[in-house]
Amino acid sequence: MRLVLLAIFAVVAIVTAHRFVDPPQGIYIRQEAARLGSVTQRWTPAEEIAPVMLRAVVAAEDANFCAHWGFDMAAIREALAEGSGRGASSLSQQVVKNTYLWHGRSWARKALEAVLTPVVEALWTKRRIVEVYVNIAEFDEGVFGVAAAAQHYFGVSPAQLSPLQAARLAAVLPAPKRRSASRPTKFLRKRSAQILDGAETIRRDGRAGCFES
Repeated sequence: MRLVLLAIFAVVAIVTAHRFVDPPQGIYIRQEAARLGSVTQRWTPAEEIAPVMLRAVVAAEDANFCAHWGFDMAAIREALAEGSGRGASSLSQQVVKNTYLWHGRSWARKALEAVLTPVVEALWTKRRIVEVYVNIAEFDEGVFGVAAAAQHYFGVSPAQLSPLQAARLAAVLPAPKRRSASRPTKFLRKRSAQILDGAETIRRDGRAGCFES
């Protein structure tokens, strides 16, 4: 029992610390750095990122982000009905996976993700969750975080990203090794337009309010 309580205390302490202190590189980023020799990543506070970039990733990955506590039950039910996991993972779940866990489809990882996601939701602000997400997301092979991605694809800082550039970066997120924001295919152009519209919609209807203040 003491070991269990100690483990719980340690988890809460670490997650609480990462509300204020940027977390170290996760397992996947370290694996990619070992495989490639190095990766590019530079941490950038949310205040130094174009607001449209934050809205774009939420619109692309989890449009109901402000309305749930870590699990988008509507998306999960829809995915189960389709017999697929597509679209069921919330932004918060992805942050937990990329920050604290490993990639893969094992039941052990999913169980830990299910336990840690409510902890992160309880201890971090919604804005902090989005901030961490855009700083650890993979945008191309060896390119992690929006600062590295903005420079890599467009030669600008994250604060200088235009709405279209932000939408294109968000559009590569599901498959960063197969998609390019600077050389968009017809599909990526269409997806970027959808994300642009979605980012404006969640701004207009208030669904971006939880992370924009």
